[in-house]
Amino acid sequence: MRRGKIIGVLFLCLALAGSIACNPFGGDGEEAGQQLVEVVRGDLVISVSGSGNMEVSDEGELAFGVGGRIDKIYVEEGDSVTRGDMLARLDTDDLELALTQAQVALTTQQVAVTQTQVAVDTAEYNLDEARDLYTWPDIEEAQDDVDDAESFLNYAIERGLPPETLEYAQARLDAAEAKLDAMVRSYDTEEVEIKKLELKVAEQSLELSRLSLEQARQSLEYAQKQLDEATITALFDGVVAKIYVEEGDVIPPPTMASQPIIHLVDLTTMALLVEVDEIDIPEVKPGQRAIIYVDALPDVWFEGEVLTISTVAKEEAGVILYEVKIGFTVPEGSGLKVGMSAEADIEIVDRGHVLLVPDRAISEDSEGNPVVMVAVDEETEERRVVTGVSDGFDTEIVSGLSEGEVVVIER
Repeated sequence: MRRGKIIGVLFLCLALAGSIACNPFGGDGEEAGQQLVEVVRGDLVISVSGSGNMEVSDEGELAFGVGGRIDKIYVEEGDSVTRGDMLARLDTDDLELALTQAQVALTTQQVAVTQTQVAVDTAEYNLDEARDLYTWPDIEEAQDDVDDAESFLNYAIERGLPPETLEYAQARLDAAEAKLDAMVRSYDTEEVEIKKLELKVAEQSLELSRLSLEQARQSLEYAQKQLDEATITALFDGVVAKIYVEEGDVIPPPTMASQPIIHLVDLTTMALLVEVDEIDIPEVKPGQRAIIYVDALPDVWFEGEVLTISTVAKEEAGVILYEVKIGFTVPEGSGLKVGMSAEADIEIVDRGHVLLVPDRAISEDSEGNPVVMVAVDEETEERRVVTGVSDGFDTEIVSGLSEGEVVVIER
């Protein structure tokens, strides 16, 4: 159902009231069958209404993440708590022992990784030593011998030296090349192959140690998580609405059955869920201002904001309705309680400081254009106007009238 309001412009009310008693044509306006109203500026607010009940906007059923015996409950129902406050704790002796054991296992694996890394480094060194039977200067010297033998052979061929000399030169070159080849290929020995296998085993051991280290780290994280989940802390500032258990109760693991321990609610903010008619819902948008009136608190009102609009409708008595959630801050000591019924006016149009005339002052000319009768020098004249929005009582005048002019309304 649509509802409109003109918000708090006192001079507008005075002008309207005074105009009834004023008749520029002389005589009594009532007898003349006319009402004179001055064109004034005011704020025009158009709203749609809905009703519903109060709910908390933030609440939670808090539970332990592990099973065990409840050692301590630190709060009572009705207590106010702050985010991070400890609310309840299980007996954690076994969990603390498991955490210590996980820490020891992690340290042991860190040492193992270091040791296997040393083994890898040693195997790499031994392999390099096995390959380096000859130093690089030795290989360079052998290469020089090959070069000299090759030069002597070429010289003997060019000079046509005796066959015995050529055979000697060729044998010298073959011996020099064989020596160089042996030096260069000296790493390809049985000893080198053994060193390669030792390095491979050391590298595999290092990889296994690293995997074991990662497993130990995950075990430590899990043990710490188990210990942390043996404590319940407040997730937000709020009030303890309900405690479901007592100290000494045994709580099953959540994998078997999740058991709530404490119901925490935030009473500093609330939400009103109202139902809005399908005709009005297209004009409702998140962020719009809403004024909330509580049935049980007739002397106060609250200002809120549209948070969400349901995309799914429901039907009641043949009427299609959509649920709108309005959030607002609850002043301290307001007396507002969860479940109270309330009504909200959601402001879909807000025009400030605009020209206003009563709806009854506007009619249509022969062409269907909006017109008003304006009092000018003790006479009336018809004037075409451009209108804006209306709340069902007053209409915004966009053009055609000026502030202070007087319009005539036929009774």
